[in-house]
Amino acid sequence: MKGVIIAAGYGTRFLPVTKTIPKEMLPLINKPAIDFIIDEFIKSGIREILIITSRRKKAMDDYFDTDTELEALFKSENSVKKLNAIKVPEADIFFKRQTEMLGTGHAIMQAEAFIGNEPFIVAYPDDLHFGKVPLAKQLIKKHNETGCSVMSSLHNPPQLERYGVLALAKDGIHVTDIVEKPAKGKEPSKEASIGRYLFTPDIFKYLKEGWKKHIESNSNGEYFHIYALKKLMDKKKVVFQTIEGERLDVGTPSGFLRAIIKYAKKDKELLAVLKEEIKDL
Repeated sequence: MKGVIIAAGYGTRFLPVTKTIPKEMLPLINKPAIDFIIDEFIKSGIREILIITSRRKKAMDDYFDTDTELEALFKSENSVKKLNAIKVPEADIFFKRQTEMLGTGHAIMQAEAFIGNEPFIVAYPDDLHFGKVPLAKQLIKKHNETGCSVMSSLHNPPQLERYGVLALAKDGIHVTDIVEKPAKGKEPSKEASIGRYLFTPDIFKYLKEGWKKHIESNSNGEYFHIYALKKLMDKKKVVFQTIEGERLDVGTPSGFLRAIIKYAKKDKELLAVLKEEIKDL
């Protein structure tokens, strides 16, 4: 199975740093956010990864390339630790530019030639996952059991009304709709959609159909994948997977700060620094 990462956006919530540094390259201490998704894919058996990018994101190309100068330096120093730190991922990583920011539905359409006629994982880099079983692997397992596209979800998170919430069929397995930011108390279920999907290749047919309608309506807004997803839901071809493990939202500065703290707690030295700072607070 192949993986696709949607990483073409402007990252305006993190301005001014994202004028020159892609939001996906902002680090949790010393590791860029996007690298956690690459790790998740690799641990899930995915070895071919396409990153949908834009002209402002060349730093990602460089990051996933070899650095012969540093390698030569660290070899001369006989520093295995430093060599391991710059080791390129065990996957083939490809890049394709979305030349205009026309929305996530348009971005996924750019991956059709790369994907071919196989199921694939789509990741939005605002959502990172930490757990015993990688999130992509959880979705693959559910797909293998059902043959359907799979949406990932959080079960009853705080402020559920701020999410896209899944409406479920009577069988409790299939998804019939997604309701964006429903009124509090009016949520169709307790399952909140997050940024990881497994799509079957028939999604492209409906993406193109929806794109045609989008153009014909002279809409100037972004085109999202919801139209195509709902077409699959109507055909009872979408199920959900409540994630096991911890999801970290790095899409906002406050969420990113929380993710840094949670990640730092895993390191004894950094944890000691956190404890000192907490005392000051």
